[in-house]
Amino acid sequence: MIGLLGFVAIWGLGRRLGWGERWLLAAVVWWALLMLVHLPVLQENPLARLVGGDFQGWGLFGILAGLALGYSVVLRVLRRQKSPEAGPVAPAGTFREVELQRYSRHILLREIGGAGQKRLKAARVLVVGAGGLGSPVLLYLAGAGVGTIGVIDDDLVEGSNLQRQVIHTDQRIGMPKVFSAEFAMLALNPFIEIKAYNRRLEEGNAALLAAEYDLVLDGSDSFDTRYLVNRACVAAGVPLISGAITQWEGQLGLFHPAKGAPCYACVFPVPPAPGLVPTCAEAGVAAPLPGIIGAMMAMEAVKWITGAGETLTGRLMIHDALYAETRVIGVKRRGDCAVCGGH
Repeated sequence: MIGLLGFVAIWGLGRRLGWGERWLLAAVVWWALLMLVHLPVLQENPLARLVGGDFQGWGLFGILAGLALGYSVVLRVLRRQKSPEAGPVAPAGTFREVELQRYSRHILLREIGGAGQKRLKAARVLVVGAGGLGSPVLLYLAGAGVGTIGVIDDDLVEGSNLQRQVIHTDQRIGMPKVFSAEFAMLALNPFIEIKAYNRRLEEGNAALLAAEYDLVLDGSDSFDTRYLVNRACVAAGVPLISGAITQWEGQLGLFHPAKGAPCYACVFPVPPAPGLVPTCAEAGVAAPLPGIIGAMMAMEAVKWITGAGETLTGRLMIHDALYAETRVIGVKRRGDCAVCGGH
């Protein structure tokens, strides 16, 4: 009877304190060892030799584990009381006092204001790639208060990334990039939701994933991926902000054929021949360049979401960092485009 009551008490307490299934299972196993194997009246039980120890040893272990768990619970409660996030959850579309302070510089802008910040909070943005371009894009979207940010990448953080991929750190070398990015974004802004997809974007999942978001930003370094992202966005009717960099130059544009603008394939109908455009790993890249282009991509996203200013829809911006030159050219839809020509 004592054993059964103990099981019930442990399970109920664990559920109430939110231990999780693993800790609940560990506590139940400990109680079973204590009651059914090492209880003094059962010392001759042959199972006691298999698990080792004795009643006093397992009992002391349970007491120490309980004290440690209690300490962690008290510490968590104290942290919640001290943390600004401890207040009641704000209703959808509204801000806590600490959020109003955080986004005050946006709210002061006439072109964004409170209404624009609410649109940012409600927005769902997918970022393809957590590398050179993805790093500043993700950090600035998080800082700007975009409510839901998805990031998809199947790479791990490497030492050679840290020259330009500022969202990662030396301590996180070997970690999947999406989880390293998630850690950094939540450290910057705990009031947003991150959806990390540690996988490769493929033909079978691209369109479905794009359809879950309001806007897609592509910072990948592969032409195959760029064309795949474009097809997925056209199929889902979602706007695409695409950026690219190499050595000292970068470019970006906003593609949205559902609203009459060209798609990426309208401007670049044929991918370059293999080896014609070297990758960053092959030709190198200036460290600040991804920050310049990535920050501009994030700026375009903020403008598109809030309706501020004029976006790069139907235009392509080209930046030459070596000579400090930037130019913008107009681009148009192609009626014979294999991707969006039928729209």
